Amino acid sequence: MNASAPMAALLVTASLIGCSHSTNHSLSVPLAATPKNSGHIANTTLTGVGDQTSLDFYITGVPAGTLLPPRVYTFIYKGSCQKPGAVAYAMNDKVNTKSDAGANGWSFYRTAPVSISTLRSEQHSIVVRTAPEDGSVDIFCGDIAKNAHP
Repeated sequence: MNASAPMAALLVTASLIGCSHSTNHSLSVPLAATPKNSGHIANTTLTGVGDQTSLDFYITGVPAGTLLPPRVYTFIYKGSCQKPGAVAYAMNDKVNTKSDAGANGWSFYRTAPVSISTLRSEQHSIVVRTAPEDGSVDIFCGDIAKNAHP
């Protein structure tokens, strides 16, 4: 009898069980442009990293007159885009973006000191805002619990 077949089955089963309990889950949240930034699209991918969440953003545009490359501020609010509550997390230790020349947009990343499971357990929304010198205008918003796609 070949002992390697049962061992291979055991390793495959163990790796599948390990994957189902991974803490590094990712989900995509589309961000809708506000009326001040209509015609543009954005998306963020949230990835759990222990008790923190990494947010990778891609935005296609900012309002006319915004200094380029845009400096943007990001927030996680309690509540939805339609009914925002208080700011839960401000992620503004850096506000720079990186030009994505081939795609005509900008990318940036932020980290929030909260797990994805906590963000999904109650209604939260993500807001992208221009810098104060550009008017502190909300340009994108997306609801985490409502639009989250694993």
